[in-house]
Amino acid sequence: MWARLALLALLGSVLVPLVAAGLASLLWVLLGMAGLALTAAGLWWTLAHTGAVRALGAALVVAVPLAVLALYAAHGMLGPAVLALVLWALALAAARIALSPGGTPGERERDPAAAEAPHRPWIVMNPRSGGGKVERFHLAEKARETGAEVVLLDPERLADVAELARRAVRDGADLLAVAGGDGTQALVAEVAAAHDLPFLVVPAGTRNHFALDLGLDRDDPAAALEALTDGVELRVDLGFAADRVFVNNASFGAYAAVVSDPAYRDDKLRTALQTLPGLLTGEGGPRLSMRAGRIRVDELQALLVSNNPYRRAVDTAHPGLRESLDSGRLGVLCVSVGSTAGAARMLSGPGSQGVLRLTAPEVVVEADTATVPVGVDGESVPLRTPVVCRIVPGALRVRVPRHRPGTPPSRPPADWRRVWRLALHPDREPARART
Repeated sequence: MWARLALLALLGSVLVPLVAAGLASLLWVLLGMAGLALTAAGLWWTLAHTGAVRALGAALVVAVPLAVLALYAAHGMLGPAVLALVLWALALAAARIALSPGGTPGERERDPAAAEAPHRPWIVMNPRSGGGKVERFHLAEKARETGAEVVLLDPERLADVAELARRAVRDGADLLAVAGGDGTQALVAEVAAAHDLPFLVVPAGTRNHFALDLGLDRDDPAAALEALTDGVELRVDLGFAADRVFVNNASFGAYAAVVSDPAYRDDKLRTALQTLPGLLTGEGGPRLSMRAGRIRVDELQALLVSNNPYRRAVDTAHPGLRESLDSGRLGVLCVSVGSTAGAARMLSGPGSQGVLRLTAPEVVVEADTATVPVGVDGESVPLRTPVVCRIVPGALRVRVPRHRPGTPPSRPPADWRRVWRLALHPDREPARART
């Protein structure tokens, strides 16, 4: 059914502009593509330059889309164009659903056996994380009701969270937990892994990427506390950038340099606009190179090394999701865009020239400076070069609730040949592809 819907929507996305404008629809498609390329060029000028060039780039970013829309509207093509785009999006979504692996619940991976409840759980909470989720969801009170020792960080004082966790271990804690952001989670996770203690994540931060990949309910942080009484245990990998642990990723280049600026926390936009031109053109930041096995890439503007690879470089439905946390492989995303033409080519997607995606057990990041700023789970840390990033398989014991939403399903890219076969000859398609 989904395969047939995908083909019908695909056919509709082609027929709509043909019916509206005939062969002239090809010219309208070319106009739209040219508009996208000019907009990408304008965005690059805005980010990578200053003064008059930046002003021109900003003008292009605003004026070009408006001009294209005005031309479409003036010639009666705006409605058909929007409808064609909607049908194309529907075709892609239906194709990915049609090709998603099926199977009954009995064939899917089951959770491990129930874990023994901890006797002396310890949890550190950051009241400022996530706009005050700790107080809003009464997390401290609910955790104490389970018998957990709760440590509330003082927003006015800088605390050594890792040392607090080590002290808790010396005092007999048999489970370590964090209600806060991913950066705080990484610090405590390192202590838990070093002592082979279970680790519990309470998604009280802003983004909670690690919690999402564990299948936790980010809209109900308190539900994670059920793992203290009715939980199961998973073994997941940990990433290291030099000696710093990351549960999500370590970023190098433009983003890491921007967030390392002391002014970034007070004025993010202004700091980024002032810093990016030098970084993107290679004049204001270190020259980065990456080695992974026999692969080497030089002149990088950005590099992202993740604890397990992300599903896709760009996933609009579920950005930032990883297929698993126990593959034993780092995900590597390299971006090298040094010109306006390169920025325009980026529109072709993550497989375009200037973007390289791969996996590796170890990655070496080199620079022409003695140290480089690194965004370790969103926290800026200066590290000496070369920086060796590695992964330790199964290093962390994670306690999660038995009943949790789980991660959204992975949808494969649209393979139109398989969609065609599945729509017209479903009996010839392997059973695992049916839904």
